[in-house]
Amino acid sequence: MARKCVVTGKGPRTGNARSHALNASKRKWGANVQKVRILVNGKPKRVYVSARALKSGKVERV
Repeated sequence: MARKCVVTGKGPRTGNARSHALNASKRKWGANVQKVRILVNGKPKRVYVSARALKSGKVERV
């Protein structure tokens, strides 16, 4: 299972790491996702949720 938020859909983003000489090499930024227990379809389930969704109150922990 991918580390992707079940609420907002945030996942890893890709781009380039740039050196001082502007050489480009591929890199990945991981989303700030936490594994928490929330209610999914009325039942508690342990899923990945982004920290932003937790802080804004979009989900309620169990």
